[in-house]
Amino acid sequence: MSNLLRVARWLRLARFLGVFAPVFMTTLPTIARADDHVTLLTSWYAQAEHGGFYQAVATGIYKKYGLDVTIRMGGPQVNGLQLLAGGQADFILGYDFQVLSAVEAKIPVTTVAASFQFDPQGMLTHDDVKTLADLKGKTILVAGSGRTSWWPWLKAKYGYSDAQARPYTFNLQPFYADRDVAMQAYPTSETFQADAAHVKTHFFLFADAGYPPYNTTIVTMRDTLKHKPELVARFVKASMEGWKSYLNDPAPGNALIKKDNPQMSDAQLAYGVAQMKKLRLVTGGDAATLGIGAMTDARWKRTYDYMVDAGLLKSDTDYRNAYTLQFVDTLKVMP
Repeated sequence: MSNLLRVARWLRLARFLGVFAPVFMTTLPTIARADDHVTLLTSWYAQAEHGGFYQAVATGIYKKYGLDVTIRMGGPQVNGLQLLAGGQADFILGYDFQVLSAVEAKIPVTTVAASFQFDPQGMLTHDDVKTLADLKGKTILVAGSGRTSWWPWLKAKYGYSDAQARPYTFNLQPFYADRDVAMQAYPTSETFQADAAHVKTHFFLFADAGYPPYNTTIVTMRDTLKHKPELVARFVKASMEGWKSYLNDPAPGNALIKKDNPQMSDAQLAYGVAQMKKLRLVTGGDAATLGIGAMTDARWKRTYDYMVDAGLLKSDTDYRNAYTLQFVDTLKVMP
């Protein structure tokens, strides 16, 4: 074959490919990287306090970060730490006392972000009570979990006695019936019920008086931090963006919350969001300047000191193993 003939054939092939190459490219299979599947176990039945995580699913924020997230509800019979340690969840929504106690027990878990800058735990009183100090001598309804968390703090700060405490059975009728009774409460739950019953009350957030722990924290295994730090970083960032989105427009997240928990009403969800905004649980504290999800060494030290002083934690526990700041220090999801 002459050189001229070879050149002519190559020119025809070049023109053919120039015309049809785009068609060939569009018919080739697309090779896409699958999203990383992640399971999050919450601390209770679906509610507004979990809204940021549901929002990140509903609005595609997790997907934007290459995550396929399944949210599983917790509840009174669910041991989140046990399921986390057993590999049944990648992350759980936790609490500082819980994680510090786990560290004391040599369970390799750690906290990577704090959704709530303050523990929403507080006291519901009748409207004649003006301060927490006024409760000295009155009956206070306390659940079993409260006796090993905030009750020692209240006793030390306000001089309460164990003789004042009576069991809280999650029934508000004893409180309604006796104006000398106060009870533990959350600003998104018991206060909602009291308002619906037209009972005039006051609510005192313990954090306003210096109660130190964070709440609704993201907890994972230290092995996950070691082997999948980039996944943890994506999950934390997407979750905090979910919280920012939820507080701006909670409708998408609320739809998924009601799907998981049909008992949750629109009225209670709206009330919960309003209370979180009012108390600045997500956007207050250090989050105001460091970003949503922020934590600090100083706050964790305060919680550790309180637990040791109250006899809730051994002093030789290395509290620094209970948290890491590596994922929140550069996050900067500003309110």
